[in-house]
Amino acid sequence: MPVIFEKSVPGRRGILLPECDVPIMGEIPEKYLRGQDAELCELSELDVVRHFSELSQNNLGVDTAFYPLGSCTMKYNPKVNEAVANLEGFWNLHPFLPQLDRGGMFTQGAFQVMYELEQLLCEISGMKAFTLHPMAGAHGELTGMMCIAAYHRDKGNRKTEVLIPDEAHGTNPSSATIAGYRSRSMPTDKLTGMLDVTELENLVSEETAAIMLTNPNTLGIFNSNIMRIAEIAHRHDAMVYYDGANLNAVLGKFRPGDAGIDVMHINLHKTFSTPHGGGGPGAGPVGVGETLEPYLPISRVIKRTDGTYVLSYQYPKSIGYMSPFYGNFLIYLRALAYILINGKEGLIEVSENAVLNANYVMHRLKDVYALPYDRPCMHEFVLSAARQVEKGIRALDIAKALIDYGFHPPTVYFPLIVKEALMIEPTETESKETLDAFIQAMRDIAEKAQADPESVQSAPATTPVNRPDEVKAAREIDLNYPVKRDS
Repeated sequence: MPVIFEKSVPGRRGILLPECDVPIMGEIPEKYLRGQDAELCELSELDVVRHFSELSQNNLGVDTAFYPLGSCTMKYNPKVNEAVANLEGFWNLHPFLPQLDRGGMFTQGAFQVMYELEQLLCEISGMKAFTLHPMAGAHGELTGMMCIAAYHRDKGNRKTEVLIPDEAHGTNPSSATIAGYRSRSMPTDKLTGMLDVTELENLVSEETAAIMLTNPNTLGIFNSNIMRIAEIAHRHDAMVYYDGANLNAVLGKFRPGDAGIDVMHINLHKTFSTPHGGGGPGAGPVGVGETLEPYLPISRVIKRTDGTYVLSYQYPKSIGYMSPFYGNFLIYLRALAYILINGKEGLIEVSENAVLNANYVMHRLKDVYALPYDRPCMHEFVLSAARQVEKGIRALDIAKALIDYGFHPPTVYFPLIVKEALMIEPTETESKETLDAFIQAMRDIAEKAQADPESVQSAPATTPVNRPDEVKAAREIDLNYPVKRDS
């Protein structure tokens, strides 16, 4: 498909403006003027509409196809949530209103949304208090680690390191480093797929500020030793950070706060169906236990005795501001709508279906792909293309081949502890028919990898762009398009 510049026709216009009929007040200084006209596309309105409509039809997303992106949960976003976020009384609020609106007439509804969402997240997770400020999961991680650092500074603790499992999300060590700690890796038990607790006992010390843990982990396995891990950490006055990215697997079944977790973040897009992708919008609320509550960011929404809501800044130990204003407010609306519509029983069913779907797909594929940890999974699982490598087919080839079947590829090469990893998450929103179609596509690709490996190595064959040199594109990025104009 040609790019829009290739369709440009000199002199063609999509809109014609009348001559200026008001006085021109002053000329633009010569030094600010272009030497020649900007090289913009010259097309009719219809040409532009058709071009971008055609482009949109080449996009793959959760509204058009199955998106089994392990670790990043791309599930359907109910349209009713969008309707709630589009209520004018919410989306049309100016962020300065809380300061200007002393009586709170215009902001009470917004404050109530934030307050009630925080209370519901506390109930769901078992944490004492929440902040909605973080604007992404990684931002939430950083917020949590900064609260931990503030706690240790307040106590005069000279902690230097954070222990992180070798299968953790890559943002975990980044957050620990920014908070002022060095990271030490903890190994995964090769039999269970869980953190090796014996090694943890050997690594933890008085230098340990925190243990960061994702549960279920990135292998899709629930760590049943979670309470023991918390006890080990607290014995050394270390905090336990819970990466809540995979909370959607345990809703109504397990509350991290009940297991002794000190601080956690929740990815609203992964658990509560808010939009995800394209760099945002994001939201990563952070919950803490009683010990860390004084360090939460400001401002915080509190409910007064008369039932009204107000922003409070009276937290002298707070780590301060983590985002402009109050984070991504319209994302909170979507998450709150999702929680209220599903209710307690609905959220439990969300997790049950997510786990059921993942185990169904895993068991239908483990005879044709390697399964490093052959045990029941939670919401996602990790296969390996180790068998296909013998024919020269790698995980990336399988991912590319799926595109020809109309499916978005799963996450590949993560977690790093699994060679040729294929990380798959069906989510709870997909039907059995969709899962069966995906399973058949994966089985077809496995068969082709044995009988006709070249067809897999050259996939996809149905897309406008086939196999670009991705390494070269990353190293020699060129965002300029040469425009050729008629003289």
